[in-house]
Amino acid sequence: MKTRLLSFICLLVITFSHAQESEVSLILGQREASNQALRAFDEELNATFSTADAFITTGAGTLIAGKEALSAYLKSQKGPKMYWIRTPDEVIVNPKTMLAWETGTWKGYYEDSDKPVVGGKYSAQWTKASGTWLIRSQLFVTLDQQ
Repeated sequence: MKTRLLSFICLLVITFSHAQESEVSLILGQREASNQALRAFDEELNATFSTADAFITTGAGTLIAGKEALSAYLKSQKGPKMYWIRTPDEVIVNPKTMLAWETGTWKGYYEDSDKPVVGGKYSAQWTKASGTWLIRSQLFVTLDQQ
């Protein structure tokens, strides 16, 4: 009986671990595609990686609620065009709630440059309520500025 119980527990752990890794891979794929859209200045494509009501707190502390507000915010920015690359350090998935937490570093670059001019830390909440992993909220904190 103990051997069966131990085998069952091991099977559950292995299954949970594999499911977790699979979901993390999906999120990392979404993040990479989002980074590529930002680098290409494709705001329309980048918007597909977020929920309609997503919240973003910019590195300077501005709170933006929803895709429309984000688009207006980006269009209102003066100066050279910038893109941002987020590099995940950790992704944790809760398979029961289909929510995930991502944290890492971000860097901002001018349009024709590979040298970052700003950067810091970020965290993101992902949801799979729609069947696809989408960003529900992101918090950026500027810690490095040139």
